[in-house]
Amino acid sequence: MKLKHVFERKENKYLLSTKQFRAFKADLEHHMSLDQFGEHTISSIYYDTDDFKFINHSMQKPDYKEKFRIRQYGQFDSNGQFFLEIKKKVRGIVYKRRLTLSYNDYQLFKLNRKLDLNYVTHPQIAREINWLFNSNSRLYPRVAIMYDRLSYFCHEQPDFRVTFDQNIRFRDTNLDLEYGTYGNRVTNHFDVLMEVKAMGAYPLWFSQLLTKHGITKGKFSKYAYVYQHHLLNSQKELLSVI
Repeated sequence: MKLKHVFERKENKYLLSTKQFRAFKADLEHHMSLDQFGEHTISSIYYDTDDFKFINHSMQKPDYKEKFRIRQYGQFDSNGQFFLEIKKKVRGIVYKRRLTLSYNDYQLFKLNRKLDLNYVTHPQIAREINWLFNSNSRLYPRVAIMYDRLSYFCHEQPDFRVTFDQNIRFRDTNLDLEYGTYGNRVTNHFDVLMEVKAMGAYPLWFSQLLTKHGITKGKFSKYAYVYQHHLLNSQKELLSVI
């Protein structure tokens, strides 16, 4: 599968119980295939300012919002790939710009908070990341979020994808990918987060499956939920002591 560095799409989310997930997935597999990674863990380190400017702005539901994260797929591997991602949302369309680094380059970026344009494969994306950090001098790791994902694709419509995230967890200490995938459960309000990624209309068969299983759109942002329900009170307690 060719690695993509630029994405443009709509993303809709659905909150499922384990029972709904199992029944829906069984029907889905008549139309879509699991990608070559199978079930895999995704670990992300989200960056923000000391007053959480980015996530607070995002929760106001503006026409334009963005976030920055560093991500690795699977368990931590110093021989693997590290992804620096700027994720933007403009009037409902998600744009993701992604740069791939080696472990050594990942370490240099953490130290210098800057990318050397002479040693990256996509200089324009590197310029955008450098600009983001130059414009936000107090941008640092604030939370780690991990989950176990199943990702399905459709041969007839390669831009149509469905993912299922389970065991969503977080931590606000040891904010480096090297510390592994441990964390506290984010929420007990649902079991599985289904995300549907597409630019156009859903295939008819998929819409029919949603109706069959009584599944309707929900709203859930991993980072926003962690901030609102786990980090915000800690931040207030810290400010009250200062």
